[in-house]
Amino acid sequence: MDIIVSAFEILLRWDVLIALLIGSCGGVIIGAIPGVGPAVAIAIILPATFSLEPIVGLTLLLGIYGSAMYGGSIPAILINTPGTPVNALTTYDGFPMTKRGESRRALSLAYSASFFGGVFSILCLIFLSPVLAIIAPMFGSREIFLAALLGIILVITAHRGQMFAAAMMASLGIFIQAIGMEPIKYSKRFTFDQSWLTGGFNLIVVVLGLFAISQAILLLVQKDKREEAVKVEGGLFQGLKELGKHKRIASVASSFGVMMGMIPGVGEFTSQFLSYTYAQRSSKTPEKFGKGSTEGLVASEAANNAVPAAAMIPLLALGIPGEALTAMMLSVFYVHNVIPGPNLFQNHLDFVVALYISLLILNILVLIFLLFSTNSLLKVIQIPSRFLGMSILILSFVGVYSLRNSFTDCAVAAGFGVFGFILKRVNLPIVPIILGMVLGEIMEGKLRTSMMKVKDPIDFINRPIAFILFTLIILVILLQVRTLWKSFKNK
Repeated sequence: MDIIVSAFEILLRWDVLIALLIGSCGGVIIGAIPGVGPAVAIAIILPATFSLEPIVGLTLLLGIYGSAMYGGSIPAILINTPGTPVNALTTYDGFPMTKRGESRRALSLAYSASFFGGVFSILCLIFLSPVLAIIAPMFGSREIFLAALLGIILVITAHRGQMFAAAMMASLGIFIQAIGMEPIKYSKRFTFDQSWLTGGFNLIVVVLGLFAISQAILLLVQKDKREEAVKVEGGLFQGLKELGKHKRIASVASSFGVMMGMIPGVGEFTSQFLSYTYAQRSSKTPEKFGKGSTEGLVASEAANNAVPAAAMIPLLALGIPGEALTAMMLSVFYVHNVIPGPNLFQNHLDFVVALYISLLILNILVLIFLLFSTNSLLKVIQIPSRFLGMSILILSFVGVYSLRNSFTDCAVAAGFGVFGFILKRVNLPIVPIILGMVLGEIMEGKLRTSMMKVKDPIDFINRPIAFILFTLIILVILLQVRTLWKSFKNK
């Protein structure tokens, strides 16, 4: 109880509450604009958060992260265009309901399912925090290295059909973070006598290039589009009542979201697929799925909104991000010398709980905002794509330049922007590059630290958690080899 009181004391400040309000409402608006998404928005805003206190900057970013998927359901349901990639599954049943004249019902149910999933995951994790505080100190340098290695492997295996490409991109990320001054002996690596490479590549510069600038170029080269959506008539409160009929599916979908969110590299898509499959198989009317099933809509929206809070677990407990958005948030911790990991749960549990409570407040704010402003948000969908692209481009370069007042950083960001644009056009994954940069740095540091205590290879896994993680790594690799072998035999 003392921890919860202390957490509320951290949150109940005017700057934190304003950041939460701006983040939650702004995230909904960002999510409702097809072609932008939370990754682009967070990449642009990230440099500005470095001058804020950690709790203020993180609540702002969490607001955008946690609310964008709410907004993404609006164009997915009304115009069959997902606002964020995660809302793609929402189009399967949301848009057919709109064609039947049930857009109000679909939106209301999507908002209610999203709210349920978000609150369910946050409550689970608030109750799990004391357990994590006990487990986290058991992770030493060996365990964190193995956890980061497992994260890289899971990120690669999560890209089904593109595993080789994902592995190459992750390796490229690890190589990029190695460029510059080596942190132990301060020797230069891969600089080729170029002074501008001595400081290495700044993570935020790379993020802004790969995500924001590449998306801006993509929008600029496309034909200008203005989407039209039919105005929603009537109130949107009925979904809260109707959700009671689907409480089993909402609970299972939210549980999938929590479990998948805690596993690095898995995230929303896997949780959605599992929950949607479960809902269809357990339904009395499976033939309605993909044709306007309310059960399918609840399953997809509850699952994806349960992920953001759960994704904070590996970030806060071990300092290991599971995806690009949490990797960006990690940089906010480092800038303020607040290092996620075992010590954070052990010494600053009130700070962790404050972040979870902020997520809870965020979901309430977003639901209220959406119930009363959906029709106003329809105007956001109509913003011309080229105007949007130019705005993102300008804001991206402003953000890059504000980091170190460097035109070199702008040139590097532009280079990564062109590279990201090429990757998007040929449909190759970008996220593994960022995770490779972040996890590669963690792996290098922890491996060097642990090797000072290790005399032979067996010493590396002679502790219980290290052995469990090593076993999981072997199992994941063997299962993936088995899957590939089966698919090869069936050809």
